[in-house]
Formats: sequence, structure tokens, C-alpha cells
Amino acid sequence: MSTSQSPIGNPAVVGLAGFGLTTLILQFHNLGLCGLGPVIACGLIFGGAAQLFAGMQEFKVGNNFGYSAFVSYGAFWISLCIILLFNKYDIYKSSQTDVGWFLVVWTFYTMIMWVAAMRVHGAMASTFTLLLAGFILLDLAHFGYPAMTKFAAYVLILCALNAWYMMAHVIFLSVFGKNVLPVGKPWIDPQPSAAQKVADAGKLVQA
Repeated sequence: MSTSQSPIGNPAVVGLAGFGLTTLILQFHNLGLCGLGPVIACGLIFGGAAQLFAGMQEFKVGNNFGYSAFVSYGAFWISLCIILLFNKYDIYKSSQTDVGWFLVVWTFYTMIMWVAAMRVHGAMASTFTLLLAGFILLDLAHFGYPAMTKFAAYVLILCALNAWYMMAHVIFLSVFGKNVLPVGKPWIDPQPSAAQKVADAGKLVQA
């Protein structure tokens, strides 16, 4: 009796796609290229619901990093869209400062994920570095430095493209069966396993 299992898909291809696309469309809005309509639509469906779904699938495969990132940033997009809709219809008005504090707490969360991302691989580390920089610039924009909004837009466009690069890496790896788009080494070197430490100690004794 065969114990082999059918291969399963990688939820990251959906989570990264939704994160990247919704981040891009918001930055197009921040640069004055489009209105809020596409931002709210993508934020609720692709950046929000689709990312939440991808995060739940990451939970099933035991990836806590992907689980936390996709569920959390999916919730971020839904929350942001609710704030925008509430402001539009005068339900619970959020001031510039209110939105600023909303962004600040997400900056703190992103700092934690940024540290973890440096242990994954280079592409993940660069994506979260750009995301963290973008959040910090948006924080400044909401607390007295509005010119930072455009700087943040350019940084976050690069962040979104980085996310799509990782998405393409996973898809191309599956389709072509080889590493077409390398993601680079982790910025934080992995710690040696216990077995490796014992082996290294043995080498030192023999030397």
C-alpha cells in the first residue's frame, strides 16, 4: 500500500499576490493616479479576504511566519478599508492622527516580522525592510510631515514588487522545476544544529 501523498499548493502564491497588488494600488492612489474605489475593492477582497485565506492555509502546513503575516496583513487591509468607509459615511470618523496611531501599531508589528524575515531568505528580508521603512514614512506623514507620503509610496511600490518577485519565485519553481528566480541567503545566518555542534566539537578535539 502506497503511503505517498499528493503534492499540495503553496499558499504564499496567493498571499504574496494579494499583498503586492493591494499595496501597489494604494500607492498609485497616494501618488494621485487613481481614486479610493479600487483601493477599497482590492483591500477588502484580494489584500484582505484572499490573504486571510492564504494565512489559514499556511497554518495547515505549519508555517507560523506565513500564518501570522498573511492573516495579520489581511486584517490590516480590511481594517483600513473599514476606516475609509466609516470616514466616507460619517459613522466613526478617524482623524489624521487617529490613522497615524493605527499605522504606528502596525509599524511595531512589522518590526517583529522584519527580524524574523531576516532569518528566512534575502528576498523576504528586503521585502520587510522596505515595508518597515514605508510604515515609518507613513507614520511621519500622519504626524506633521505630509510630504513623506510620496516618499513612502515609492518605497512601498518597491516593497510590492519584491513581494511579487517572491510569488514568481514560487510559481516558476513549481512550473519549471528549477530555481529560476533566486531569493538569496538569509541575512541572519542559521544557527548550527545540536548535532552539528557536536560534530564541530569533535573536529576541535581531533585537531
